[in-house]
Amino acid sequence: MIEKPAPSLAERELAQAVKDSKAPAISRAAAVLRLLGKSETPQGLQPIARALGLNPSTCLYVLRALVAEELVAFDPDTKRYALEAGVLTLARQWLRRDRFADLAQAPLDRLAQGFGLTMLGVQIFGLDHIVVVAMSQSSQNFQLSTQVGSRFPALISATGRCIAAFGGYGEEELHRRFDTLRWEQAPTWEAWCEQVRQTRLQGFAVDSGNYIAGVTVVAAPVWRAPGRPSHALVAIGIGAMRERLPELEETLLASARNLSNQLSA
Repeated sequence: MIEKPAPSLAERELAQAVKDSKAPAISRAAAVLRLLGKSETPQGLQPIARALGLNPSTCLYVLRALVAEELVAFDPDTKRYALEAGVLTLARQWLRRDRFADLAQAPLDRLAQGFGLTMLGVQIFGLDHIVVVAMSQSSQNFQLSTQVGSRFPALISATGRCIAAFGGYGEEELHRRFDTLRWEQAPTWEAWCEQVRQTRLQGFAVDSGNYIAGVTVVAAPVWRAPGRPSHALVAIGIGAMRERLPELEETLLASARNLSNQLSA
């Protein structure tokens, strides 16, 4: 008997979100779209239902509704589902009205080429996750394998330290979320709290090989309005970039502050 692969952490989180939702029909549809969006290949009914913890008949009902709305495509020959072009209409409308993505692209390009880095502009969704909404990559050999639309846990890496430092969240909630994070070289809770305190003082955060071994990540928060930061600029490079780290930190922080001024205006 062939053992079925265990659901990934992301799949378990999606399934739990569906279970906890107060609007289950919407939550199920959103979970299906996210799952198909992350999948490299079209998926059958049973794997989708299993990953999301749904009854197959319920999952089929959701899939048929999404097919009817042209958000999901169904191949009658393979009996598999994939995202349909209709999702581009929604994404295009969002990109058209999101000022951050437009305003951030020029500084991301300058930083990527000037420092030989991968640069990301991310939107922050509380303590749940961050989503890449803009990016730029240099012509250097090192490039991060990610793309616009990629999601990451909110508190991970340097961006997470910024969220913890400036979000006004309670220590108990931060500790609970911290314990669920996956790092290549995880810092202790105490060390991470000290890094968060340092982030609050200097205005930016640095992850030196904790999230990805040998990779340095620098992040600076961006505000659209007073309160918690809405976005962040993130620089990612190999350890050799440490020679220019002070220059990068200063330039990244200045770019983030300039973006905050533009957005709040």
